[in-house]
Amino acid sequence: MSGRPISYAGQGFSPKGEKGRFVLPSDFRSAVKASSDDQRILCLDKHDRFPCLVGFGLSRDREFAAQLDREEEIAIARDRDFDRDLRSLQLYGYLKVSFDESGRFILPDHLAGLGGINDALYFHGGGAFFTLWNPEQLFAMGQGWESAQANCRALMADAGNGKRGRK
Repeated sequence: MSGRPISYAGQGFSPKGEKGRFVLPSDFRSAVKASSDDQRILCLDKHDRFPCLVGFGLSRDREFAAQLDREEEIAIARDRDFDRDLRSLQLYGYLKVSFDESGRFILPDHLAGLGGINDALYFHGGGAFFTLWNPEQLFAMGQGWESAQANCRALMADAGNGKRGRK
């Protein structure tokens, strides 16, 4: 896998297609493919704090051991409990989903349920990962989410007007 850092930035929107597929936005698609050793493999899981899913490429797996160490050190410094086994299961329990050259992928029902996903997905870059939202879940988020909410509304409006939206 590539040694260069992968960063996911930007936004995208995808309504669910006729065959039950969503489309991974092109900016994310190229980064996921580069991060997955040029394979079209998207890693997906439930976000550990937000009511959405998280996506990334295979190379992020290499960062998890160091992340576990950092989180444990922080917990110890704050005199908080840290269940390393549980957190490890959360990090390494992602699902690998393939996507085609156009970015189309099928979101497994159990992940759609965990993320509250129905007929549309909003994608939002987060650096080492990106989030996948049911727009209604995103709109229910409080202060600090205004920019993501406005971007989602704009992309939804573009899609509703027959425009293709950013991919």
